[in-house]
Amino acid sequence: MSKVLFTHSYFYKFDQKQWKAKQCYPPLATIYAASYIRNNGFEVSLFDTNLKDSPDDIISTLIKEKPEYLVIYDDGFNYLTKMCLVTMREAAFRLSQIGKEFGCKVIVSSSDSTDQYEKYLKHNADFVILGEAELTLLELLKNLKKFSDDFSDIKGLAYINNNSTVNTGRREILNDLDSLPQPAWDLIQIEKYKKIWSKNHGYFSLNIATTRGCPFKCNWCAKPIYGNRYNIRSPERVVDEIELLINKYGANHIWFCDDIFGLKPGWVHKFKELIKERNLNFKYKIQSRVDLLLQEDTVEELAQSGAETVWVGAESGSQKILDAMEKGTTVNQIYASTKLLKEKNIEVGLFLQLGYLGETKDDIDKTIKMLLDIMPFDVGISVSYPLPGTKFYEKVKSQLNYKSNWDDSDDLALMFRNNFSPEYYKKLHRYIHKLFRKEQGKSFIKKFIKNPFSLNLSQIRRALTTFYYIPQIIFDDYKLNKLEN
Repeated sequence: MSKVLFTHSYFYKFDQKQWKAKQCYPPLATIYAASYIRNNGFEVSLFDTNLKDSPDDIISTLIKEKPEYLVIYDDGFNYLTKMCLVTMREAAFRLSQIGKEFGCKVIVSSSDSTDQYEKYLKHNADFVILGEAELTLLELLKNLKKFSDDFSDIKGLAYINNNSTVNTGRREILNDLDSLPQPAWDLIQIEKYKKIWSKNHGYFSLNIATTRGCPFKCNWCAKPIYGNRYNIRSPERVVDEIELLINKYGANHIWFCDDIFGLKPGWVHKFKELIKERNLNFKYKIQSRVDLLLQEDTVEELAQSGAETVWVGAESGSQKILDAMEKGTTVNQIYASTKLLKEKNIEVGLFLQLGYLGETKDDIDKTIKMLLDIMPFDVGISVSYPLPGTKFYEKVKSQLNYKSNWDDSDDLALMFRNNFSPEYYKKLHRYIHKLFRKEQGKSFIKKFIKNPFSLNLSQIRRALTTFYYIPQIIFDDYKLNKLEN
């Protein structure tokens, strides 16, 4: 039986912001592919880089497993892999090099390799799979097993033939997600993840995908793997997997890592009913859109099925910027949907994006006002990042000379010209975070005064940090005023 070793190029320890957060999730797309290939007659194993120190750590696994094929298959459900973080690309190149040194055929699948396949082919990859990869990977492995040297009929491949790069075009995406086997959770060293979660958060969270793709067309959002189509698993298959993760692996929290959770009419209702029927007790977090949350009884259904946190892509408090992004939502919808979530005791997370083309001080002030008006449970702030394949990228790509990628997810460098400098946006990002934490701390202090026993330890800590942030905010405000001028 042919041996296939799966790995991926994301290392939490290389991305200090994410490693500090200690919210480590297994490489979901990788174990989906491994499960599919195993179900079709190949022997598979996994070298999970998430918690490793170096790509070179794979050497001992290669010595032990002696695989014929090394598949570097990044987790397309992890939004960080949409961006080319330089450390990820370099890790993929090193893994490819090591694989070749051990005589493996090296196959790569990722957002970055789909966009930049020639770079990967020049760095020891024998094949790059373009877009959604399971079906293409199986067809390729079957051909290689037969010692075929003709791959021109396999859709979704890039490779080198006679010193020329061949691109066979994109394969149609998979519509029937229920036809895929459940992910190969048995390949994951679950206890290592569980230990990190339990120690740092007091619960154990695992990740599930219910969908692939997104039908909306925000002009800064790239979809190199699953595209603009939106396909969804049945509620029954999803709940089967949740039951497995709870009963076999001890999960008590789920992160649904979909771009948009429960878009299909009636899906969330059926999901809620199945959760109740099977008496499953867990909390979960999702990502959604503010307009979707205002439809029918969506928020009520989410609350009844165990939703603890809903993150929404608010992006900006300026309608001008939302329209420029082609977001398709309004500032009023942001206020209305977050109010509704809070009424159902669901924590609100706001994603904000600074630095979009044409952003002015007035737009920034509107975003800060919206944040402080809503006062969500948490906020994620980023700076506009030009992703290949987007309208936004096409507008600014001529400026991406000195820097076109972030080193890690905390880089936050503005890579194109705007009304303010990259230094301004780096300072602004920190300033808004501190301002938010200060206001949040003040609210906890007020609660403490009313009822000292109403706060948990985390909330007490946040209350105390209020005094820490005040002098920093004054100093940052001074620096921002200087950078504005």
